[in-house]
Amino acid sequence: MRNLFSVEGKVAVVTGGSRGIGAMIARGLVENGVKTYITARKEEELITTAKTLSEFGECIAITSDLSSMEGIKQFSAELNSREKEIHILVNNAGATWGADIDDFPEDGWDKVMDLNVKSLFFLTQQLLPAMRTAGNAEDPARVINIGSINGFTNPKATNYSYSASKAAVHHLTRHLGAELIQQHVNVNGIAPGFFPSKMTAHLLPYETEMAAQIPAGRLGSPEDAAGTVIYLSSRASAYVTGQMIVMDGGIIAAS
Repeated sequence: MRNLFSVEGKVAVVTGGSRGIGAMIARGLVENGVKTYITARKEEELITTAKTLSEFGECIAITSDLSSMEGIKQFSAELNSREKEIHILVNNAGATWGADIDDFPEDGWDKVMDLNVKSLFFLTQQLLPAMRTAGNAEDPARVINIGSINGFTNPKATNYSYSASKAAVHHLTRHLGAELIQQHVNVNGIAPGFFPSKMTAHLLPYETEMAAQIPAGRLGSPEDAAGTVIYLSSRASAYVTGQMIVMDGGIIAAS
């Protein structure tokens, strides 16, 4: 029963790993001995993050645009040329869009759906051979999809495509989780609440008021994000698949 939560020696990929929750997750993996690839569209920011995380372990930056099939295939080909086994894939890259319902644009809908749902599915598809090779019955490879509490409850905001996309991510996680475990690949997800990030930056001036409405009394921290991913990536969770872990300090439970 010792070392149940060890992930040392594994290879991971974190999309959207240059900032926010993605960078928090990547740092947790790097510090725990995981060779971690991070990817994002903005090269300068990505390389800066990789250099910072490389102080704690092995972190490698590969710039990509996962919003298109061409970008997904290019990134996957680069990864597959470097690694024969991938133990952990964290599908974190995402986008949001807000507009009144009367003015909500088609391009805003498509941008969010393409990145949050379509790219998640097809990147998983492209990396499955390397994950099948890495996994076994005792310790499968892991896909971890980042959803949102907005996919469970009405966010009471105008981010219509975002909440719909995250609900789709949650259901896709259940679907793939039941299917891919037979191939020694577990698929689970995390539904975060409020974490400091660029996506939630417009809310941070109200952090005190927001924290007061969260049963835990605070926003999420890097340790919260990294710890949950480490659990889902370790031997401790080998019998868990198709599940969404709500990581929100009690918001959903209290709603």
